[in-house]
Amino acid sequence: MSHASRTAPRICPLCEATCGLTLTIEGTTVTGARGDRDDIFSRGFICPKGASFGGLDADPDRLRVPLVRGEDGELREATWDEAFDRIAARIPALVEAHGPQAVGVVLGNPNVHTMAGSLYPPLLLAALRTRNVFTASTLDQMPKHVSSGLLFGDANAIPVPDLDRTDHLLLIGANPLESNGSLCTAPDFPGRLRALRRRGGTLTVIDPRRTRTARLADRHVAIRPGADALLLAAMAHVLLEEKLTDPGVLAEHLEGADELAVALADFTPDAVAAACDVDAATITALARELAAAPTAAVYGRIGSCTVEHGTLASWLVDVLNILTGNLDRPGGALFPLSATARAPRGAAPGKGHAPGKGHAPGKGFALGRWASRVSGHPEAKGELPTAALAEEIETPGEGRIRALIVLAANPVLSAPDGDRLDAALAGHLDFMVSVDPYLNETSRHADVVLPPPPPSQSAHFDFAFNSFAVHNQVRYTRAPIPLEDGRMDESEIHARLILAVSGMHGAPPSAVDDLAIATAITKAGAPKELAGELTGRSGPERRLDLMLRLGPYGLTLEQLLAHPHGIDLGPLKPRVPEILRTRSGRIELLPAPIAADLPRLRRALGDRPAPLVLVGRRHLRSNNSWMHNVVSLSGGSNVCTLQVHPDDAARLGLVDGATVRIESAGGGIEAPAEITDTVRSGVVSLPHGWGHSRPGTRMAVAAAHPGANVNQLLDGSLLDPLSGTAVLNAIPVTVTPSP
Repeated sequence: MSHASRTAPRICPLCEATCGLTLTIEGTTVTGARGDRDDIFSRGFICPKGASFGGLDADPDRLRVPLVRGEDGELREATWDEAFDRIAARIPALVEAHGPQAVGVVLGNPNVHTMAGSLYPPLLLAALRTRNVFTASTLDQMPKHVSSGLLFGDANAIPVPDLDRTDHLLLIGANPLESNGSLCTAPDFPGRLRALRRRGGTLTVIDPRRTRTARLADRHVAIRPGADALLLAAMAHVLLEEKLTDPGVLAEHLEGADELAVALADFTPDAVAAACDVDAATITALARELAAAPTAAVYGRIGSCTVEHGTLASWLVDVLNILTGNLDRPGGALFPLSATARAPRGAAPGKGHAPGKGHAPGKGFALGRWASRVSGHPEAKGELPTAALAEEIETPGEGRIRALIVLAANPVLSAPDGDRLDAALAGHLDFMVSVDPYLNETSRHADVVLPPPPPSQSAHFDFAFNSFAVHNQVRYTRAPIPLEDGRMDESEIHARLILAVSGMHGAPPSAVDDLAIATAITKAGAPKELAGELTGRSGPERRLDLMLRLGPYGLTLEQLLAHPHGIDLGPLKPRVPEILRTRSGRIELLPAPIAADLPRLRRALGDRPAPLVLVGRRHLRSNNSWMHNVVSLSGGSNVCTLQVHPDDAARLGLVDGATVRIESAGGGIEAPAEITDTVRSGVVSLPHGWGHSRPGTRMAVAAAHPGANVNQLLDGSLLDPLSGTAVLNAIPVTVTPSP
């Protein structure tokens, strides 16, 4: 039976670029995906991930019904009622017997790629009352949240480079031609960088690898991995010493400028040059070029975050933007204003910006309000280090995690020492729930697996990524294909999970959304009657409508539905002092936790570098471990090889394509060698997210090309102390030919 072909718009959920797609659909099958030329943000751009939408959507290994573990220990298919009955019978009883800290929650990065993953986890955590929360942030961007919290008083106030208007862009630890951008939502990042070059701008890339992004640059600086904070501190020192600072209108909102100069006095270009393996003249030139540019922006990402001094490096990125007057001005680094953000203080919802004068102090940002049970790791942004999850499960005593809820996460592959976590999940938990479309290396341990439907059967709105967009805009797409019989909408899965763990099992899922709406209206001081005015087919749509109405532009869901390709809300605008939430009401240039950590950075000036260190790398055709089961994305450049410089290969006796042994303090793995001069000498590179060789999974494509789990080289003991982020880069290793 043939079905007429039709097209439908859909926002791509597969990376942070949020490109608009046009799907071709035959019956209930996505047969093609191309870039949506009418999309107001992406203008037709598409990458290989977006083009593979249909293949991922129809992956035969995606689970379609819940799995429940039987008395024989095997997972079997079950009804949705059976699955939630089991959860309702187990988790509340464990909480009653052992307290709320007996339950841990793990949130993976796919959560921010779905509406349900953004809307419901906060409600789940509130229902559980647990402090044992672990997320992908402490394997990625937590240093930026912490530095923003300390500087601006709000951990989510993260400035992004004004890519379309800047004259000078300095990237450190970022490879957006492969990643498509991160904490910087920018469809067609490659095109935007090329446009910068065409208009006479300058692109500088600081990276130990000659990445695709570095090859596009005017200047590529091959820094020694892990030395990012030292180099940035030296650049700030040059600006201060040579009196090249000019904060401009920000000057009246700054606190701690004099103390900053004293704190950075020892980080001269000459002092840091050896540790960075970048000569003093180059460091000085980088600082002077930044100061001389008409407009400029410094942008750092995962390569500068997942290192020993990740929070200091993230802080210094914004210090450089501030000192040169480029923070919060067009062409510099600005704070986006999403359509669902809370209305600025002093302005009614939908009324735009608050007046700039008389800005009141905020509550500020605090670290270490509690600590992990075993190792005493301080919380950051309400989260504990994911690297500490295994010990919190396996170590006996009061407060031990006995039940785990894992939402779209695969920490067995993404966290350090997956073998230890794997054993902890298998032998030390009383109960585990996974919300995941796959039976993967982590979800295979669950007692209940709840699979969300494929993307084509889900509505989409980017709550998180619109807050990092390089242009203010808003887009929403409903599910282009009806929910398949036997499937459950992801929002209903989350709502029923919340009801099951909170003692309200059996109540309608709409009760969760109704409570969320009532709470939001009360918190905003809006009239209760507003609840009756909301439109939408579902609870999530009504909640979206409310957030839009209460937001800074005063939009409605009906307006979004009338504009399927999006609404342009204009370029980024200055938002200081509106965004400030510090206790002083000012930008605090040298917060106390930063000042206290600078001696540790100062000691790094005398460190003797290891002969060989490991760094990760991004793949355009991948997004961590959860996209390795798509046939159209496997192979080609998307392979798990250890990149080695020819000089190192010759010294170590390595042969291109031959298997090598990589060892570190945390363990050892094997991978094929790829000899290439795109990585600097003294550095080897292995991608993240591989290691699909464990039994009991149901991901055939990934298992056929398992690769090696780079995180098995790490024992989880090395963290950035301010953010709790695992050190994943600049790891000392030895590499030998495999026997």
